Amino acid sequence: MSSTYLGLGSNKGDRLEHLHRAVERLQQRDAIDVVSVSPVYETEAHTTSPDETQPSFLNAVTRLAVEVDPDALLRVAHEVERAEGRIRAAEQRWGPRPLDVDLLAVGSLTRNTEALTLPHPRLAERRFVLRPWADLAPNFVVPPPFDQSIRSLFDECGDPASIQQTDYTIGDETASPEAPGTQVSKQSGGG
Repeated sequence: MSSTYLGLGSNKGDRLEHLHRAVERLQQRDAIDVVSVSPVYETEAHTTSPDETQPSFLNAVTRLAVEVDPDALLRVAHEVERAEGRIRAAEQRWGPRPLDVDLLAVGSLTRNTEALTLPHPRLAERRFVLRPWADLAPNFVVPPPFDQSIRSLFDECGDPASIQQTDYTIGDETASPEAPGTQVSKQSGGG
């Protein structure tokens, strides 16, 4: 099982509830163990034009231990998004959405296919990903083409969007013994 990191975001509907349910849905899968979840951050929405406005996002990063291949995990991520009301084909790029689940990295694996690029190709440009990820795993070295720790990528990130840690948490209140964040316990039932 390799450490896998997913980015979670929501700026439509009950944002926090969408994030909670995403983590619950992931945890219910037999081949996925949610190890920890970062604190939740509120961030400006990235938009396609400077004069466009959208509600702000709630964002978090989760660390998983997985026994499925990345393509299967991507399918699960899309299923979780759909369960929360996301319809990818009907959305504008970077438009408001109830839930966004991005595969950020799967251990040291690299992949570049039509369906999936690992690590996520734009992660170094996104403070809303790097800030919560740095809470979970600041020393995780993102594989090529980045070859840098999360902390280094965050320190070098030029994303000007504002980001603010919230008081919100996802899961129970027990911190992971491996890193700060929120520990999530496995619940019965499979998916």
